[in-house]
Amino acid sequence: MLSKEVVELSKQHSIIRDIFEYGMKRAKEVGAENVFDFSIGNPSVPAPKEIDETALRLLKTADPVDIHGYTSNAGVLEVRENIAKSLNKRFDTNYTAANIFMTIGAAAALGICFKTLVDGPEDEVITFAPHFPEYAVYAQGAGCRLKVISADTRAFQINFEELEETISEHTKAILINSPNNPSGVVYSRETIEKLAALLEKKQKEYGHSIYIISDEPYREIAYDGFEVPYVPHFYNNTLVAYSFSKSLSLPGERIGYIVAPNEAEDFEQLLPAFIASARLLSYVCVPTLYQKVVGECVDLTSDLSIYQKNKDLFYNALVDMGYECVEPGGAFYLFPKVTKAMAMKGYSDVTDFTTAILEEAGVALVTGAGFGSPENVRLSYATSLENLEVAVARLKDWMNE
Repeated sequence: MLSKEVVELSKQHSIIRDIFEYGMKRAKEVGAENVFDFSIGNPSVPAPKEIDETALRLLKTADPVDIHGYTSNAGVLEVRENIAKSLNKRFDTNYTAANIFMTIGAAAALGICFKTLVDGPEDEVITFAPHFPEYAVYAQGAGCRLKVISADTRAFQINFEELEETISEHTKAILINSPNNPSGVVYSRETIEKLAALLEKKQKEYGHSIYIISDEPYREIAYDGFEVPYVPHFYNNTLVAYSFSKSLSLPGERIGYIVAPNEAEDFEQLLPAFIASARLLSYVCVPTLYQKVVGECVDLTSDLSIYQKNKDLFYNALVDMGYECVEPGGAFYLFPKVTKAMAMKGYSDVTDFTTAILEEAGVALVTGAGFGSPENVRLSYATSLENLEVAVARLKDWMNE
């Protein structure tokens, strides 16, 4: 007999994947050139040429036993040292390899952070709508509760009144994501300072540490005029979960890391705890080849400028069409509120509305309910500017029909 928990989870499909697969089905019916899929956040710019060059050089020149072998539990030492040096240069920190734990992407990093911090089903991790839907799965895997604070829909900053009411003696961590998936919003310096002050107060009140887990796969995709605050500068008990999936366009290589600052209350125990959590979650070894590749290319990024151009085009077009949208400061998503646009077209159900857009205009969007904001939809503009221009024209024509 299969696990009841797993069977139940298998029935809870990812709305992102469902729309992505429906878009592929629709493309077969009407032709791929007639479907514009903005459902999935797959980077549209290639990795820097140095990535392939470094991988090929290592495959040709490195000891095969070494390049295809196991590494230490925390990852390749020189790679962790290079990442620490890069962070020190960018953020004026004093990290060494001891502060860096290599992971199989940001998803594994988050799972390991959850497992490290929670003890049982009474423990809680708090996050904020709108949020990446898989956070609930990571909490389930760690055996704790995920509590979601309702969205501040004016600016998608933190709803502090509700947060303060929700934090309890069972709260082990606050999970933040900036730049945010799905809204693209960047938490301001003032928001981070206010969050840090609140958590300092709550730590004293309850007599135990409350960590911030800062989920940062989109850190490098920040737009003109927006600063992404480095959270450990504001709050000592911070764990940073990072991925090279977006900055280096390597989502399929599954490579990332956790940063544990020296100032964290449990610093001496954190690295051994990450190792133990990874064992419990069956994360045996981060791929050696790509650890070494990113270790040599850590200061590079893909050409991320296309996302700014796409954002400017799509955001301005949606506002012109009557969608209500908070302008993103980073990532490659828009998260417009669609109630006004639905009323203009005579719809009262978001799913019916997005289905009509796909079937009649050929544009695939993701409904916002899974992100905790049912009146919104998510659009990923990680595509070519040419594709985006055609899709915007189609959506505009459909709205004007």
